[in-house]
This record gives sequence, C-alpha cells and structure tokens, in this order.
Amino acid sequence: MKVQDMMTNDVQCCGPDTNLAAAAKMMWDSDCGALPVVSVEGRVLGMITDRDICMAAATKNKPPSEITVWETTSGKAYTCLPSDDVHTALDIMKRERVRRLPVVDQDGMFQGVIAMNDFLLAAQEARGRSIPAVSYEDVVNTMKAISAHRILVGI
Repeated sequence: MKVQDMMTNDVQCCGPDTNLAAAAKMMWDSDCGALPVVSVEGRVLGMITDRDICMAAATKNKPPSEITVWETTSGKAYTCLPSDDVHTALDIMKRERVRRLPVVDQDGMFQGVIAMNDFLLAAQEARGRSIPAVSYEDVVNTMKAISAHRILVGI
C-alpha cells in the first residue's frame, strides 16, 4: 500500500509568519493537533503542534498573538512522498519520533499529511499467512519507538 492511499489531502496549513493564536484557532476549527508550516511557494518548512504552541505561550512571556509559528518550530521537516510504501513512512516516524508526516511531491510541494491516526484506523490483524498492508504490530512498534523516553545526557 502506498502513502497516497492513506494520506489526508484536505489539510489546513499555516505560514511561518502566522501567529500562534491564529494557528491554535486553525487547529481548533479543524479538530487537529498539528499544522504543516508551508512557504508561500507551497514547500513544507516544518510542523507546529498544539504542544509547541502551549510551550511557547508558557515560556516566551508574550501573548500567543505576538509569537510567530517560525519562532516556535524547529525548522526541520521530515516528509515522505505519495508514492512511498506505507512502511517507509512508518520507518521515518520511528526514526524521527514524530506522529505526523507532511507528504510532498518530487519538487517538495505540499500534498497532504499522513498520521499515526491513519495507520491506527487502517491496521488489521495478521492471520496465518495473510499479512495485511498495515498490521497491528506495525502500528504498535511505531508507537513504541515514538513514545520511548528520551535519554538525557549529563543530568
């Protein structure tokens, strides 16, 4: 199964200059916990999560309406292609410890998002020699890798 078979195409996104209050409102209205941060040209620059917004609002000593998305995101964008196998996307999620991946075309243009929720809803039980496109084991192993405690060095 390919990423394009599971991804969500109709996704809200924001720009780097969007303020956190506006980004939070987009998340609220769309019932989602993250937004792709996209340039004017449509290239993915990163992701911002509801947690990112909360932490910035709590630590920057400014109202969320005065903090931009770009001040808050890491600027790293882990992505996959629509033509990638779903297991490639799961491997990226495990390695980078992220729950959502923006999907981009060959030119890096935003196409949609694939999320752990998509995998959870598509997962099926492996029975005998019948191996589903996404198994419960695939989903659990990915969630375990994403959720593992980070080891802090020097503390």
